[in-house]
Amino acid sequence: MVDILVFGWVGGKHDCVDLTGVSPLVCLGGSAFTVGQAALKVASGKVTKHEKACLDNQHVFIPFAFDTFGFLVPEAVDLLSRVQRVMHSNVMTPRSMNVVFKRLSFAIQKGVALGFKKREAHKSDEV
Repeated sequence: MVDILVFGWVGGKHDCVDLTGVSPLVCLGGSAFTVGQAALKVASGKVTKHEKACLDNQHVFIPFAFDTFGFLVPEAVDLLSRVQRVMHSNVMTPRSMNVVFKRLSFAIQKGVALGFKKREAHKSDEV
C-alpha cells in the first residue's frame, strides 16, 4: 500500500512513498537507546515488504520513516530536500508551497493515527 504516489519523480518513473511513524521507545527491549534505531528498522522492513512490487511495476519505492522524537531516515530527508528544491524553482507564491507541505503533513498525521488505531485494536484483541 502506498501513501503517496508521485508521478515522474525519479528518472521519469513514478515514486511510491510509504509514510511510517514509529515511537523510538519500541526498540528499547534490553539494548541501549540509539537515536533513529526504530525508524531505520521500520524503513528496512518496509523496503523488504514493498520494494519488489514497486520495481515490478516500473516504480521507485521510498520509505519515509520517522520517529516521534523527530528523526527522519535518510531517504525521507532526501525526498524533502528535493521537494524543497522543486518548489523553490517552480512555485512563485509561498501559499502554493504551503499547500504541498500541508498535504504531506496531513498524510503523515493520517499514518500516525492509523498506527494508533491498529495498536489499540491489537491491545483489545489481547485482552
